[in-house]
Amino acid sequence: MENNDSLFAAAALEAPGDLAAALALPAAAGHFDELHGRTLDKAPPAASQTQTQQALQLAGTAVTPASAPDTGPAAVPAARLSPDWSRFFNFLGGDGFDDLNHRTANLQRQIRDNGVTYNVYADANGPQRPWSLDLFPLILPAQDWAQIAAGVQQRARLLERIMADVYGPQQLLALGLLPAALVQGHPGYLRAMHGVRPAGGTFLHIVAFDLARGPDGRWWVVSQRTQAPSGLGYLLENRLAISRLFPEAFRELKVQRLAASYKALVDGLKAASPARKCGEESRIVLLTPGPYNETYFEHAYLARYLGLTLVEGSDLLVRDDKLYLKTLQGLEPVHGLLKRVDDEFLDPLELRSDSTLGVPGLLQAIRAGNVLVANAPGSAFLESSALLGFLPALSRHLLDEPLALPSLATWWCGEQAALQAVLPRLKECVIKGTYPESGIESVIAQTLSRRELDEWAGRLLRRGEDYTVQAYLPLSQTPTWQGQRIAPRSTMLRVFAVADGAGSWQVLPGGLARLAGPNDKIASMQQGGSSADVWALAESAPPRKATTGAAMSPPANGSPSAVSLAAEPGAQPRAATPARHKPPVTSRAAENLYWLGRYTERTENAIRMAQLTLQSLNGEDQSSQPLLAWLSELAVKNGLVMDSVPPATQSRRVFERSLIASLADTEDAASVGYNLRALKGAASAVRERLSQEQWHVIMRAEADFFSRCEAFSGPEHPASQALEYSSVEALAALESASGFLAAMTGAQTDRMSRDDGWRLLSTGRHIERLNTLASSLILGFETGAVFDEGGFGAILALFDSTITFHAQYQQQRDVPALLDLLVLDRDNPRSLGWVTQTLRGRLARLAENTVGAPQPVPDLAPALPDPGSWRLDDLCSPAPGAPDSEPYAGLLAQLELCCNAAFELSDTLSRRYFSHVAPDEHSLGA
Repeated sequence: MENNDSLFAAAALEAPGDLAAALALPAAAGHFDELHGRTLDKAPPAASQTQTQQALQLAGTAVTPASAPDTGPAAVPAARLSPDWSRFFNFLGGDGFDDLNHRTANLQRQIRDNGVTYNVYADANGPQRPWSLDLFPLILPAQDWAQIAAGVQQRARLLERIMADVYGPQQLLALGLLPAALVQGHPGYLRAMHGVRPAGGTFLHIVAFDLARGPDGRWWVVSQRTQAPSGLGYLLENRLAISRLFPEAFRELKVQRLAASYKALVDGLKAASPARKCGEESRIVLLTPGPYNETYFEHAYLARYLGLTLVEGSDLLVRDDKLYLKTLQGLEPVHGLLKRVDDEFLDPLELRSDSTLGVPGLLQAIRAGNVLVANAPGSAFLESSALLGFLPALSRHLLDEPLALPSLATWWCGEQAALQAVLPRLKECVIKGTYPESGIESVIAQTLSRRELDEWAGRLLRRGEDYTVQAYLPLSQTPTWQGQRIAPRSTMLRVFAVADGAGSWQVLPGGLARLAGPNDKIASMQQGGSSADVWALAESAPPRKATTGAAMSPPANGSPSAVSLAAEPGAQPRAATPARHKPPVTSRAAENLYWLGRYTERTENAIRMAQLTLQSLNGEDQSSQPLLAWLSELAVKNGLVMDSVPPATQSRRVFERSLIASLADTEDAASVGYNLRALKGAASAVRERLSQEQWHVIMRAEADFFSRCEAFSGPEHPASQALEYSSVEALAALESASGFLAAMTGAQTDRMSRDDGWRLLSTGRHIERLNTLASSLILGFETGAVFDEGGFGAILALFDSTITFHAQYQQQRDVPALLDLLVLDRDNPRSLGWVTQTLRGRLARLAENTVGAPQPVPDLAPALPDPGSWRLDDLCSPAPGAPDSEPYAGLLAQLELCCNAAFELSDTLSRRYFSHVAPDEHSLGA
C-alpha cells in the first residue's frame, strides 16, 4: 500500500506546475505571494519530505535531508500556482527543472562576460562587482499591468504640471496645496531656474516610480525619481539575458516588448531640441559622472544602445550661451543633454562650486533656450517622500482626477496635525528623512526597542520638518531559484515613463524588479540586493513592427524616408541613400583611446621583456655579461625592477627574484601588472566604443594574471622553494598574459571602426613602440649586447623578429643584417622604418580630417624622421669627423632622433587634440 501511494504521488507531480509547487518554499505570512497569487495570514503547509524528494528526483535535482524538512504526511498537497506562473513552468523546455542550475551558471557567465557591473562604493571587494540578476522574472498579469501603466502615466502628467507651476506662477504654494518648506526649503529647488521655460516646453522626460504590492494584492507607490533615474540600461540587459534563457515561455506568455519606448524617448528629445526650430539635425549626448559612478555600466550601455555620444562634464563647454562638445575637429554644437548627473553638480558657477562633473555656464545656456536638458534641473524636490502625502489633493486640483495608483499613507511631520496623528501609530510605520542632506536612513519602527522608539518620537517632536513617516507595507514576495528550491524574496518594482511628445507619455512595458536578501525587508541594490527581469503580459500577442518599407516612420522634416514606396500601382520600391551619421570623437575619448593604445603596447613590451629576461637568466647564455648588462638596463628603464636592485651582472638571483616580485606590483613598480591595470582604466573610460568581447578579454587578462601571480607568490610557497617554483610559474603567467594581449591587439586591429579615435589609438601604440624599440637598440650598442651571440638573439626576440631573420639571413650574426631587418625593412611591422612610416601616415590622415574644421590641425608627420632617407651605409658609418672606433654613430644619432621625436610628438598631440592649446597659448605668471 505504501508503495502504491508513493507511485500515485509521483504521478501527480509530473506536471511542471505541480513540480514547482512542491519545490517552492512558502512566502512569509502577511506577504503577497506572487507565485501563488494570494496572501495567507499564516504560511501554508510545505510539501512533505517524501513529496519534495519525489519532486526533486523528477526534476533531476539533488536533495539533502536538511533542504527538505518533513512537515507533514505525504498526503498534504502543495498550494497551487497562479495561472501565469503555471504556464511559465509549462514552457521551461525539454530539460525542465533539471536544466535550471545550468541556466543559472550560464546567466552568471553571461553577466560576467558582458561586463555588467554595479559599483558599490562601500564594497570591500573593489569598485566593481558583477550585476546580480535572478533566473526567474517577475510576471505581471495583463490586468495588473494595465492598472500600473494607467496610474504611472497619470502621475507623470501630474509631476510635469507641478514642475511647470513651481517654476512658473506658483499657484500651488499660494493656495497652500504645497508647503513652501517642501519646495523652496528643499535643497533641490533651484531659484536660478524660476521663470525659465525649458526648450521644447517639457520639464520632465523620464520619470521612475518605485511600486510595491501590498497584502491585499494592490500596487502602491512608495517613491518617485526625477533627477537622473537609474535602471533603464540594467532592465534592458536583464530582458536580453532572461528572454534568451526562457525563449518558449517568453513567446507563449505574450510578453510586451521594450524597444518602442526607447525609440520614443530619443525621438521625443530630438523633436523638442532647439535644433528643430532651425531645421538642423539634433545632436543629443548622454552626460555621465564617469567610470567611478555606481551605475556607469548603464551609462555606457544606454549611450551605445540609443546611439548617443557618452560625455563627461570636461567634454563640454559653454560659449555665448550655447553648449559645445570638444571634439578632434574642434567645437561642435550640442542641442540636447540626457543627464545622469544630479542637479547640484551640473554647473559649478551657479550650483556647487567644488563640482568637477558639470559644465560651467550650463544653467545660463538652459535659460537662453539653447539646450534641452532631460530632466530639467530643479526636479529634486519631487523626490521627497513627504510630497506623496500631498499628491491626492494636487491630482484633483491640477488634473481633476483622483489618483489611479494610490500612494502609501504618508505624514510629513513638519505639519503639527500630521505629527500628532502619526505618533500613536509610529510602531507600525517607517521613518524617513525629508531632505537628502539629512543623511537619515530609513528605519522600520517594528525593529526598534521601546527605548529606541521613544528616542525617535523625541526627534520627531524636536525637528519634525526633517522627518517623514510612511506606513509600513510588507513587500510582496516573488519566486527565485536557489539551486535546489524555489525561495521567495521580497521585491519592489521600478516602472519608467518617458515623454514622447508635448504632454504625451509612454510607459515602458515592464521595469526593474529589485529583490531583497533572504533576511532583509528592504530591497536595495546598494545594500547588496539582487534584480529580476519584469514580464508585463499582453492580452493578445503584440504586433511586430516592420523595420523597412512603409512601416518606417518618416523623418520629422518631411524628407523622404530611406526606403519609400512608389505611388503608382505596380511600381517597384526605390531605395534612397540613407543619411550617414558620423559620431564625433570627443577629446576625452580620443585621449583615453590614445592611452589605451600606449598601455596596450607598453604591456605587451613589458611581458616580452620579462619573458626574455627570465628565459635568459636560466638559459645557456646566463653567463654572458653583455647580455646580462643589457637586460638589467632594459628592466630598470622600463620599470620592471627598481633602480636600487643590484644588476644581473652582480647578483643574478637577487635580480631575478626582484623581477618576479615586481610583476604584479602596482604600487612600487611599473611592470606587467601595473600596465595591465592602467590599460583597463583607459578602456573603462571608453566602454561605449568597445565590443563586449573586447572588454571581456581585458577583464579576463587582468583577473587571470593577478590570480596566477598570487598563486606562485603566495604564503603557501616556502621561502626556500619560492624561486624554484615561481620562475617557472611566472613564465606561465606571462605566457597566458601574452595570449590575452594578442587577442586585444587583434580586436583593436580588426574590430574597431577606422575613425579618428582609432587612428589615435594606433598612433599611441606606434609612438610607444618607436620609443621602446629605439631605446632598446641604443642600450644594445652601449652595453655591447648586439656584438654578443646571446645578446644578438635576445635583441631579435625583443623585436619579435627571430623567425623572419632566420628565414632571410639563415645563421648570420652580422650587425648590418640585423639593422637591415630591424631598422630599414618597411615590410616588418616591428622595424623602426615600418613604425615611423605608419606613424607618418596616421598623422597625415588625422590632419586631413580637420581640414575645414573650426580649428584645423597641421600635419605633424614632418616632426618624425623620414625612413625613406635612411641608408644602411650611413647607419654603419661613423659620424663626420668621428674616429673609426665609433662605426655606428650615424645609427645611434638616428635612434636618438626617434626617441626625441616620440616624446615631442606625444606632447604635441596632447596640446592639439586633447587640450586644444597651441604651443604659444599659455598663461603668464604674476
